[in-house]
Amino acid sequence: MTDAEDTNSDEWTRVWDARIEALKPILGAPEDTVFHAAIPFMFRDVGGSADVLPFPNYVAGATYVTAELTGEDVGQLPSSLGQYELMICTLKELNVAASFIAKLACYTCDAVLEAGETMDIGEFFGDSSLRGVIFAHPRPEPVSFEVLGQRCGLLLCVGITSQELAFSRAKGSAELLARLEKHGVFPYTIPGRQSVPLPGGGSLLRKFLGG
Repeated sequence: MTDAEDTNSDEWTRVWDARIEALKPILGAPEDTVFHAAIPFMFRDVGGSADVLPFPNYVAGATYVTAELTGEDVGQLPSSLGQYELMICTLKELNVAASFIAKLACYTCDAVLEAGETMDIGEFFGDSSLRGVIFAHPRPEPVSFEVLGQRCGLLLCVGITSQELAFSRAKGSAELLARLEKHGVFPYTIPGRQSVPLPGGGSLLRKFLGG
């Protein structure tokens, strides 16, 4: 290994360790397993995606968090959170959920994502119901942390049905999030579930999600 390669490896380790240490107080310790992208995130223009870490102790079930977007400039467009990692919670281990945020990470370099926004995702989860996501803070207040002097945050993705997507766009995301929490859905993405009770009864991500 050359001196340049040693330097690059040492810098990667420094940022990685700082990122994990900043996330531990919020999410608990991660698993040793890492969902490594087949093509690295730096090559996102030709199909690369972000690495993802499981955090088993945040909530019951599984929590997956991208682990490449904070602490250094990777080209992400900062939101009101500053730099941010994406997260998604599921009732059980679900590799497709990790794949979803790994690919969505690429989109954050082309568009700013904010809590309260929604997005259609087509049939990415391959189930009968989830057709969109709503972005939210994982806690009532924005979750903030610092990595190597950079202000950072977490943005939660919650899978929603087409009916919930339409409701949020008509009535507002706060109304939908309140209903998702009331009926025990929030913070989870649950493929195949029915819509929560609602009054009255073309994806922007196809390039990145492969739809």
